[in-house]
Order: sequence, then C-alpha cells, then structure tokens
Amino acid sequence: MDTASITQLLRPFTREVELSGELQEQLRLYLDLLLRWNARMNLTAVRGPEQIIARHFGESLFGARVLLGYADSPQTTITVADVGSGAGFPGIPLKLWKPQIHLTLIESQNKKATFLREAIRTLTLDSAEVFCGRAEQWGKTADLVTLRAVEKFERVLPVAAGLVAPDGRLGLFLGENQLPKASEILGEPFAWSDAVPIPQSDGRVVAIAVRR
Repeated sequence: MDTASITQLLRPFTREVELSGELQEQLRLYLDLLLRWNARMNLTAVRGPEQIIARHFGESLFGARVLLGYADSPQTTITVADVGSGAGFPGIPLKLWKPQIHLTLIESQNKKATFLREAIRTLTLDSAEVFCGRAEQWGKTADLVTLRAVEKFERVLPVAAGLVAPDGRLGLFLGENQLPKASEILGEPFAWSDAVPIPQSDGRVVAIAVRR
C-alpha cells in the first residue's frame, strides 16, 4: 500500500494534522513489515491492510496525540513503557509521532519480541528498546505507561500501574464500559482525566490516570 492511501485512511484519526513525508514513509515500512511477519506468525488477528491501518495504526496515532500532544509541539523528553506491546501498538506509533521519547516495548512472548526488535531496526528508531519478559520483571518506572488490547486486563492493569513513575501517567486504550472497573482497580493513588472517544470505534476510548 502506498503512502497516499495510508494517509487517507488515517485522516479520521489524525484529523487536521498533516503527516510529514518521513512519518508517512515510516508507517508504510512498518505496515509492510507487519504484513510479512503476520503471514508467518500471529502478530495480530486483523489481517487486511486497511483494517490494520484503521484498527491499529489509526487508534495508536490518535492516542499519541491525546497522550503526547501535536507531533511538532515542543516537549521535554519523557520515558514511555508499552506493556504487552505485541505487534508494537501503541508504542511504535507513539515513537514515530514523537521521536524524542525514550521507548521501551515490554513483551513476554519471544517471537513477538523478535519482531519488535526487527521493527526498531527497520525503522531506525533511536532510544527504543525491547524488554522480553513479564512487566513485573522490568524493574524500572516510566513517565508514561501505555496498555492496550492485552489479555487478562484486570490482572495486567495493576502491574502496569506499578510501573508509573511518581506524577507519571497511565494511558489506557479500552472500552468505555471498562472504565469503572479500571478505576476500582487503580484506587486512590490515581486521578483520572476525562476519557477521549476513539474515532470509528465501538465505544473505545483513550483514558489517562495520573499517579498522585
């Protein structure tokens, strides 16, 4: 798929933001790599390129704007940990959107971790690494921790919350109906911002909880 087609499919998510030529090309390379690897191993159950762009790329880039601001806005370098990164969503699109972040992709499955390392190499991403192991074994904290589409959400959520640095943020991509349970699990240490609806989704939102 060419960059023009990818950009057009992403418009509902990026809205008035014009994607740079470099970002468009990186997204094309990432999509090509994902499609090749997904033919050999189950990185994502979504198979069609148009559906991958809308479901994964679009949602992740929309979240990047909510969590990190506009791509060209100035920002102090922050550390980001993507828990259960899988095929790299939302972590890699966040890095493409804001190259100055320091990114760790946390993935326990070795084959998926191998793909993530290849994606970092192919996209020539600096200050990006893969931790192949369980999130509770990472032993560090980050300014922003993201969690999206993981199995056993209620078990993983408190683990991800434990990786958030003081005054840091937890960025959740989830169904709006999951918010009450998430709030119950996190409890008093976290303060919530209003959830932002994700375009073209069935009740999915980006929610931010700040560690107080």
